[in-house]
Amino acid sequence: MNIIIQSTLKTLQKSQVLLDHLSNSQLCDASVPPYHSSIGTHIRHILDFYDCIFNVNPENKVDLTARSRNKAVEADCTCAQDYLDSIIGRLHAASFDMNDTILVTDDLGLGKTEIPYTYGSLLAQANSHTIHHYAIINYIFDSLGIIIDDSEFGYNPTTPKYQD
Repeated sequence: MNIIIQSTLKTLQKSQVLLDHLSNSQLCDASVPPYHSSIGTHIRHILDFYDCIFNVNPENKVDLTARSRNKAVEADCTCAQDYLDSIIGRLHAASFDMNDTILVTDDLGLGKTEIPYTYGSLLAQANSHTIHHYAIINYIFDSLGIIIDDSEFGYNPTTPKYQD
């Protein structure tokens, strides 16, 4: 298995741990300012990003703005778990050539644009994007008093570790 896929699976495993330890009310709690987003919205957003990667069209294009945005994933741990399992299964079965070029549609703030990527670069971006959202989830955890036993959750592997 490719190292990018292995890294992605390792990162997504942290979503599994979260979903195993959260209630539905914790998953959808959007009480934390300033953005009032929930853990569920971040989990759904992460998984939607991967789902877009698997929805490559016949012209070899991926549209990162065409997310499914299934609200049930944001509020129900079982639904979120099913979505996660689906993404993990697709990653296990993936046969991407990491060097193949694809066109990715995204909105970088000035409207949709097409950007040439390789599958490897797109999956690496998805992995970093996931870690970024885990960091936001970590802030929500702190505000809600939720404690998880993972000192690396939300940290990029290159982030220097805090020393007391």
